[in-house]
Amino acid sequence: MPSCETTSLVSKCTVFPDQKSTLGHLKLSVSDLPMLSCHYIQKGCLFTPHPSLPSNSLIPLLKSSLSRTLSVFPPLAGRFTTDSAGYVYITCNDAGVDFLHANATGYKICDLLSPLDISPSFKEFFTFDRKVSYSGHSSPLLAVQVTELADGVFIGCAVNHAVTDGTSFWNFFNTFAQVTRGASKSLYKVPDFTRDNILISNAVLRLPEGGPKVTFNADAPLRERIFSFSRESIQKLKSIANNRKWTDANNAVELIMKQSNDYNIQKENGKVASSIFDSWFKIGVNSNSKPQNAVETVEISSFQSLCALLWRAVTRARKLHPSKTTTFRMAVNCRHRLEPRLESYYFGNAIQSIPTYASAGEVLSRDLRWCAEQLNKNVRAHDDSVVRKYVEDWEKNPRVFPLGNPDGASITMGSSPRFPMYDNDFGWGRPLAVRSGKANKFDGKISAFPGRDGSGTVDLEVVLAPETMEGVESDAEFMLYATPQL
Repeated sequence: MPSCETTSLVSKCTVFPDQKSTLGHLKLSVSDLPMLSCHYIQKGCLFTPHPSLPSNSLIPLLKSSLSRTLSVFPPLAGRFTTDSAGYVYITCNDAGVDFLHANATGYKICDLLSPLDISPSFKEFFTFDRKVSYSGHSSPLLAVQVTELADGVFIGCAVNHAVTDGTSFWNFFNTFAQVTRGASKSLYKVPDFTRDNILISNAVLRLPEGGPKVTFNADAPLRERIFSFSRESIQKLKSIANNRKWTDANNAVELIMKQSNDYNIQKENGKVASSIFDSWFKIGVNSNSKPQNAVETVEISSFQSLCALLWRAVTRARKLHPSKTTTFRMAVNCRHRLEPRLESYYFGNAIQSIPTYASAGEVLSRDLRWCAEQLNKNVRAHDDSVVRKYVEDWEKNPRVFPLGNPDGASITMGSSPRFPMYDNDFGWGRPLAVRSGKANKFDGKISAFPGRDGSGTVDLEVVLAPETMEGVESDAEFMLYATPQL
């Protein structure tokens, strides 16, 4: 294993959009503004490079495609401005983004992926470490670092969190990959930059001189690890949460229904729907169909079932007093919850954080089903009226988002296994892995990624205090469902 700090900077430049922006100023919304105190998002993908694409061809290719991608996403090449009234805007002035080329040929892919804990070397593959989003007034809103390894390449993006949420971030990353591999423009998910919805407010967020600081201790000792869960394990959890027997047929139906509800799949392939229902009948779903007068019951999702498992394991590992209130926060996409709906690719933040509370005693004395029900209840209730109530409450008391775990009993779930992270094919295949940098890491911060195989597996990037991580690793219930690491 190479020693630390083996990444060296080869070059750095500014990349500009290849076309001038026609957008003016985009006002930050009530979902954007709270993120001004957060670090830039740092996410990236690990690849084996194209064997016939040497460095002197790869770097110019990526610079050129990034320039063209910025013309699809002009706000990312802009800067923040604050007017005399205190409103913050993205000025789409084509000021450009940072592009860094780094060398880490002392690392092999196996060096990075084999350790049990996430290799700290990944943090060297991002720039803008601990950069707070407010600094977008003077710094680029996006930086891309391409790091060459002995047998691979890592493409890491750092994006201002007051500009994008996960939906917008991965749409940019996917488009960057599509442009690089020469995909048809018809495949692009064109971002929607309109600012005529309930999230655009007249409320002013008053900030201290010099801008806000992060709301957690970024120097606290932490361990980071990826726990993987197979589709089969997740479906077993879902069956437990829904109080039914797990079968292979249930597993197949779950996958079919996810595909049938995926708007993008339907849109891009009109034949999908018929093939889905052909499969449905082949596995004999009709024989188990409910009578027409059957009472509809609420179904707990696969992901909520997995979150319940995590909630219990972390609570056990923290050894909290039974009366201590625990919090499980889930970030939810509000685009489809509002009426009228926002566009699927509305550009910006359109997320809200849903907290679910329960005492440590309840979490551990009740079963997994009960914990999953509490999460499900809050997510289901988060409809148009609740989204608007959140907006109204924020307008009465504008404030930054309180990331962190101040009471030692919180879990914050971010990202989503539905994000198309492994769709980032730059022309030399899908990523081998998705990893993050140092940004916004604290005890209890969890990020959900899709598994690489695309069959419904989920990877959880778990960040915990070292002693808590040890407890989770020895938790019999949790490890029963986690995929053993070879």
